[in-house]
Order: sequence, then C-alpha cells, then structure tokens
Amino acid sequence: MVAGESSGDLLAGLLLDGLHRRWPGLLAQGIGGPAMAQRGFEAWWPQHKLAVRGYVEVLPHLRELLAMRRELGDRLLTRRPDVFIGVDAPDFNFDLELRLREAGIKTVHFVSPSFWAWRAKKVDKLRRAADHVLCIFPFEPELLAAHGVPATYVGHPIANMVPLVPDQAAARVRLGLPLDAPVVALLPGSRASEIRHLARRFFAAARLMVARVPGLRLVLPTLPALRSEVEAAARAEGFDPAAGGVLSIIDGQSHAVLAACDVTLIASGTATLEAALFKRPMVIAYHMPWLSWQIMKGKRLQPWVGLPNILCGDFVVPERLQADATAERLAQDVLDWLAAPEKITALQQRFTALHHTLQRDTAQLATDAIQQVLEG
Repeated sequence: MVAGESSGDLLAGLLLDGLHRRWPGLLAQGIGGPAMAQRGFEAWWPQHKLAVRGYVEVLPHLRELLAMRRELGDRLLTRRPDVFIGVDAPDFNFDLELRLREAGIKTVHFVSPSFWAWRAKKVDKLRRAADHVLCIFPFEPELLAAHGVPATYVGHPIANMVPLVPDQAAARVRLGLPLDAPVVALLPGSRASEIRHLARRFFAAARLMVARVPGLRLVLPTLPALRSEVEAAARAEGFDPAAGGVLSIIDGQSHAVLAACDVTLIASGTATLEAALFKRPMVIAYHMPWLSWQIMKGKRLQPWVGLPNILCGDFVVPERLQADATAERLAQDVLDWLAAPEKITALQQRFTALHHTLQRDTAQLATDAIQQVLEG
C-alpha cells in the first residue's frame, strides 16, 4: 500500500480495518502514516514524504520522490505481493501501479482522481494502471465505465466516522471553549506549503473578525510538525499563541474543532468535505505560486473547486482563490455566515442529504471488490 498525506493515511487506515477482518493474517507494507501504523502497517517510508501539492512546489523534492518510487517498485517486484493498493496520490502511484501491473501484480486504486473536475487526461493513465478503482463518490463508477475502467462505489469512509448530528456542546467542553461564544475554526491546511501560503492570510482575516465581533473565539488544529510555522504566522499578524484567550492552537483534533465551531475558514481539500459532514458553514480559500495556479487553472472543467460545491453542483459556500483570497473578503464571508442563521439551516439540510448519500459499509464493499480482483 502507498498512501499520500494525512487524508490518504486516514482512508487507508479505515480500509485496513476491513482488510484485517477478511484476512486476519494480512501483512501490509509500503508507505503510510500513523493511522495505518495503528493497524499494524509496516511503513518503509513515512507518508509525509508524499505530502507535496502543486507543480513548482514539487520540484525541490522530485529527485527524492523518483528515487523512492523506483526503490519501492524494485522491492515490490522482488516480494511480489498479492495486491498493491494505491491510496490517492495519483502522481506518485500511477507510474508505480503501471510498472507492477505490467509485471503481473494485481493493482487497486482507492480514490479516483478528480478527472471530472480537473484532470481529464488522468483517466487514460488510470485505465492502464489499475485493475480496479474504489470510488468514494457515487457518480464516478459510471463515468469511469465509459472510459473502460472497472470501478466500485464504496462510499466515503469519513461519512461513517462523523455523526449525522454532531454534539457541538460536548466538543466545546473537550476543547475548553465557551458554550455561548461565537467560534470560528481556522484550517489553513496540512502541508507546509499550504501553511506558508494561507496561514498569514487566515490570521489577518481573523484579526478583522475579532475586531468586529466582541467575544469571538478562534481555534486552529495543526500537526505537531507544523506548529512552529503556524505560531510564527500568528505572531506576524499580532496574535500571541502562548497567551491563550481569543486564539487556541491545538495539536490534531480537527474533527472536534469542526464539531465545536460555528463557521470555518478552510483550505480547499478533503477537509472541506469533513466540514460539510459536520454540517458547518464554511469559506473555502486557496493560494499557491503563480505558475502552479496558471497550470491548474487551465485544467479546470467545472466552475467549482471546493468538494462541497462540486458534490452539490452549486456555490453553496463561498470560494476565494488566489488574488480573491484577501483578508477583508475572507473575514466578511465568515461574518456573513454568522449573521445569517436561516442560510445556515438551509445549508445544513443540504449537507445532511449529502451525508446520507456518502454513508456506505466502505470496508465491506472495498474488500469484496479486492477479493474479486484477487480471484480474477
């Protein structure tokens, strides 16, 4: 197995639960993170090595990534596992899957690339790379079948982890937040490059919000490895992370933070879907180097970038990208949510319907599909 970044690690960990139930003697090895390690996964390289997004941003890491993929492929061709499962990370996994499949090793790809939104050409490579694709969105198998790619809808594992009605009060008690104050969650991403591009923007917007809403509290979950960069960004915008009070920076617990907040200012990515499952209004933002944005912009097939908007087929939440992601606009968008409880109620109804759509017995459906691949 190979899982890239924290979201892939979480998905792979949940899949491993099902794999171990079906095959108790399972040995799983490759590249993974802490969620996979908790299920007995043997990581030859840590998952964070693959946590790089973009085009320009990947260049400093390219030589190391190519060497790692080559060495991993050599090792797998020697050991010849029963099946290789690539979890997301298509830029790393597809070439590896191609090499393994050509050598007769069964390959499964978990999480279809969003060829329907950004990367139409990816589906041609996917057809050659994977014996089967496990899809997390219900409309994907039919689209993949049209391109000759066998696929199964298995639901989104995170939909089974999040309660249909989150307990906001319990989450606030757990995090030490007041029950009666407006709370805004700041989620500027889980990669160092995202922190560099978004954290100061988020804190600058937060400074404006605090000035306009008396008693407003801010909470930001981060990975321990990124904490120093997050705190530096906070200080640069006039916050004192050590003082407590208006701003709480905590290690992990992003789900508790989403349950506790009233609104979240959030980086585009998997976390936006998690926020939707927690039925939280949000403002989606993203910023990357100019050249990477120009390349990405040319690949867009839909008007939306955020997963909640894509899945709802509408701009149900604001998106602020690149030059549009100013502190003033981000702050105003968040404050607009706080001032519109009736809009929040309508949004929560749409997100509840989405939640039901994504709830499936993912581990069972995925292992059924994997067994069919193994049986040919």
